[in-house]
Amino acid sequence: MSRIGKHPVTIPSGVDVQMSGSDITVKGSKGVMSMTFVDDVIVDREDDKIWVKPRTKSNRSRQMWGMQRTLLNNLVQGVSGGFTRTLEIVGVGYRAAAQGRTLKLNLGFSHDVDFPIPEGIEIKTPSPTVIEISGADKQQVGQVAAVIRSYRKPEPYKGKGVKYSDEFVFRKEGKKK
Repeated sequence: MSRIGKHPVTIPSGVDVQMSGSDITVKGSKGVMSMTFVDDVIVDREDDKIWVKPRTKSNRSRQMWGMQRTLLNNLVQGVSGGFTRTLEIVGVGYRAAAQGRTLKLNLGFSHDVDFPIPEGIEIKTPSPTVIEISGADKQQVGQVAAVIRSYRKPEPYKGKGVKYSDEFVFRKEGKKK
């Protein structure tokens, strides 16, 4: 039994939810997002709460129950507060700068890496070694962070590279004489 699916999704004030069949549209201060539920779940709305329940007792229905509830919760959180992911750059001379709709990364290559910022994503660089990625879509924010990190992943000997702010880089000792 899903422990996540048992809880309702609470709709905060300032968020408008429109349901039509298996489609749902959520509007908030950060934008408009929508999704379509799979046929294996039933969605009910009671005042400011939305309940997601499995349609049958089949394995697929029970698997989709918690996932669909989480996706709906991410929509509501995204349009009301948004999501943020922070990256840190470690290394001598490594830096980043947001210039318009392009993120310019200097990561020790012979050239700068220009990353075009996709629609719906906002990137800030409060310092040359910190990148803050924010947006309403949790999946898109995570994907952009993963792509930027993939340009220079942190290496285990000196820890140089682009890492998540909450990531721990396991350090190796290196050669011994």
